[in-house]
Amino acid sequence: MVRTKPASSPAIANPEGIRDDAAGVAGQGNWPRTAGTTRRAVVSPFPLAMRRRTRQLPEAAGVLLSLAVLATAVTSSARADQKPLWEFGFGAGMFFFNDYRGSNTTHAYPIPVPYFVYRGQIFKSDQEGLRGRFFHLDRAELNLSVSGTTPVRNDSARHGMPELKPTVELGASLNISLWRSSDERFKLDLRLPARAAVTVEASPRMIGVFAEPHFNLDVAQSRGSGGWKLGLLAGPLFANRRYNDYFYTVSPQYATADRPAYEAHGGYAGMQTLVSLTRRFPHQWCGFFVRHDTLGGASFASSPLVKTNSYWSAGFGVIWVISQSSRNVESDE
Repeated sequence: MVRTKPASSPAIANPEGIRDDAAGVAGQGNWPRTAGTTRRAVVSPFPLAMRRRTRQLPEAAGVLLSLAVLATAVTSSARADQKPLWEFGFGAGMFFFNDYRGSNTTHAYPIPVPYFVYRGQIFKSDQEGLRGRFFHLDRAELNLSVSGTTPVRNDSARHGMPELKPTVELGASLNISLWRSSDERFKLDLRLPARAAVTVEASPRMIGVFAEPHFNLDVAQSRGSGGWKLGLLAGPLFANRRYNDYFYTVSPQYATADRPAYEAHGGYAGMQTLVSLTRRFPHQWCGFFVRHDTLGGASFASSPLVKTNSYWSAGFGVIWVISQSSRNVESDE
């Protein structure tokens, strides 16, 4: 079943995603920085997001934002160029995905894509969310990681059950550089984000912890900001019992003949893989992504709310850069 509905837009400074999942998402590496180069921040007022679980919409938005940043982040870290201090733009995208991981109801979401880049010293944003650099070494960074999930109201498998509230996820990500080619066109990272999730409602409550370690490979067609950029991401997902209980438990009072009572457990939560393709032009950016999720062997796979163990999601977007700062700063993009 496919439905089309407009996306809501509660403000949040980000992208994980805004994920993540994405979600939460391939296509942007965290590379060694040299002294005197600057960092970049992207702030997006999207509904909370890669990229996995019910956060599919914000993650999808986060994917495109992070991919847009990737299109400019491919020059050698050894050479600092002059770039505008900030850039502002706007665009549109379309995303196709299931209501939550394991749902068999698919929605198509048209969504606006505001775009703001600030080339500062500390903060930046990518598929792992809005991040602040806690420490930075040649091969490792510890960063703030922010993401979230959207509400689920009309999924057929949850008919008669309480609505799922949107959530905000906050945590840290240890990003390790594993390999770089001599021309910086190929970059392989290991990323280890983990976040605590809290519901967004009048009386917020913590619903658990989610972790998504993954390998991320970035491939650039050419050195510099031109050309196409390919991103590949893959890794397992993990959640504790409280987190899975929020999404997959069926309490006895909501049990039916087709939906027996079920108590979710924590542990392995499946696998995710993602492929993205982007390109930055002088005043435009375009990007596409396709993601595959599998729930085979997940600790909650036997929940009656899980209707499919394998599914695809996708999205695309176009952004126009409208304005930029007259002041330039050194940047390793």
